[in-house]
Formats: sequence, structure tokens, C-alpha cells
Amino acid sequence: MTPFERAGLALMHRFDPETAHGLSIRALRAGLAPLPGPVSSARLATELAGLALPNPVGLAAGFDKNAEALAQLMRAGFGFLEVGAATPRAQPGNPKPRLWRLTEDRAAINRFGFNNQGMAPITARLAARPAGIPVGLNLGANKDSADRAADFATVLRHAGPHLDFATVNVSSPNTEKLRDLQGKEALAALLAGVMAARAELARPIPVFLKIAPDLSPAEIEEIAEVALGSGLDGIIATNTTLSREGLKSANAGQQGGLSGAPLFEKSTRVLAQLSRLTAGKLPLIGVGGIATAEQAYEKIRAGASAVQIYTAMVYGGLSLAAEIARGLDALLVRDGFGSVAQAVGTGRDKWL
Repeated sequence: MTPFERAGLALMHRFDPETAHGLSIRALRAGLAPLPGPVSSARLATELAGLALPNPVGLAAGFDKNAEALAQLMRAGFGFLEVGAATPRAQPGNPKPRLWRLTEDRAAINRFGFNNQGMAPITARLAARPAGIPVGLNLGANKDSADRAADFATVLRHAGPHLDFATVNVSSPNTEKLRDLQGKEALAALLAGVMAARAELARPIPVFLKIAPDLSPAEIEEIAEVALGSGLDGIIATNTTLSREGLKSANAGQQGGLSGAPLFEKSTRVLAQLSRLTAGKLPLIGVGGIATAEQAYEKIRAGASAVQIYTAMVYGGLSLAAEIARGLDALLVRDGFGSVAQAVGTGRDKWL
């Protein structure tokens, strides 16, 4: 992190977290953030469900909910981006305050509730983005929808022509009963609708499923079974957790999803279980608690073909993506791997 970025982060931390987040998007759009450009090498370049990535370090959904800083984020050192979540209709989300920094724990708690501008303006920005790294959209459901399962297909039909991939998000803890859609029968029906919507697109795109970390081994097994039988192209493991184990920060008791450092072990164990259950038939994306190249490497060795970051940037800045990618390249060299793909799953047993 440069001194300029360190000073900028210190300034941002003087504001409440949601205000600071909005300011960071504005700073990006205004060109105030230093952008390293593409980060790649022969070892880092990889494939994810048919998508060519310059490196396996992606941006998780939630940072750029409304796809407002796509051109800038595409030059920030990421290998791919995920924006959203987008719902059919705009919605304000839950009442404020709804985002807390847990500085002592290098974590955050949010209960946003899918606040976004709706699929129409988000899709318009996706359609106008410059060429570059793959960009996907996290699909969500309106809180007051009469048919939440249908909402995912609706957003995909509308935005799909302008996407490189889409993610079905049934794992946010901040929309009441949304996680109920992770049950075997409900999930199978929801995914059937999403896949039918994908089949209508002139250019079919990969569809991923994002799951929660707070699942039992039996529930993880059911999800793997449904995923393998549904035509899904991958699983993102994981979203935020409801657990509060071992936290030290004053706001640890706030309701919502916990992200950041405390999630690393829990999410990596779920990832490793999915890797064992899917046996290489589905690519996995590892998310949760990644703040260093070593942690990204650990996720890859646990079974992830690619990774995503978000909360760690609250403490490490936007330059973290490029730092992690370059560090990962060095780790691959150290251990004699010629590519990211060669390292996938080589340390899985440690987490089982």
C-alpha cells in the first residue's frame, strides 16, 4: 500500500462505514485511486467455467452494487469482477445503520438487505462498459416479491445479454427466509427456472451458485447433489456467516452477516467439503477472509479454481488485489507449479 492510499484509508475510516463506501466509489470514478492495470503471468492466467482470467483474484459482489465504477475496477488488478446484487425492482434495503467495521477483528457486519437501483439501470451500465476482464452479476430477489425464485430468472433474462457470468445468491442472511431457498427441493426448482432463462439467451453464460457457510455437512452434500444435476457451472463458497465466535470488537453483537478474517477457516472448510463432493466436476470460487496471497493460495489448494475478495480491502486498500495476485504468482513459482490449475485441490485434505 502506498502512503497516498494509506492516508486515504485513514480518512475514510473517519466516516461511518456506509458513507465511506459511497465515497470510495466516487473516488474511483473521479480517478483519485491509483490503478495498476492488468496483473498477469503465464502461471496466473487461468480458466474458470470457460472464462479466460488474467489472474484468479476476483472482486466479490457487494462492493460495486450498482455497477457504477466498472471501467476503473477493470484496471485495478483483478482477474474478474462481480457486481450487484441486482433485484428486478429498485429497493432501499434495511434501515440504517446497517454496516459496521470490526477493526480489532479485521471484519465487518452488514445487514443491507439487497439495497440496489434495480436491474434496469445496472444492466444499462453493464452494457456500456469497456472491453476487458470478465464481469458478472449477482442475482437477487426483491424483499416483497410474491415469487422470489422467479426474480432470479427475471434479472438473468434482462441482464444476461450483457454479462460474462451470473451468480444465484440464495445465501444472504439479510433478506428474511432467503436462505430457505438453499433447501434441496426449493433450490432445484429455483435453478431449473434460472437455467430455463439462460437457455433463452442468444449467448449462454456460466451460472454460479453462492452458498452460505452456516450449513451442516448433510446440507452441503445436498447442495452439491443439486448443483451437479442442475447444469450449474460452479459454486461460490461462501457468503457471510451468522456466527460470532471469538470476536473482540464492540459491534460484534450487531445482527447481519459477518465477513472478513474470522470467516476464513469456516468458509475454507465448506470449500474443501464441496471440492471432495464434486470431485472436480464443478469449478469452485473461494471467498471469505482472504487478505493475503498466502490465504488466496490456501483457498486454491483447498479446491478453489479462483478466489474473490472484498472486506479485506476495507483495511488493505484497493491495491490489495494486485498485491495478492503478484504474491500468488511467487508462491506458485516457489512450489513448482506451472499454473494455478495445477495447484487446485493439492492441500484439500488439511481442511477435511
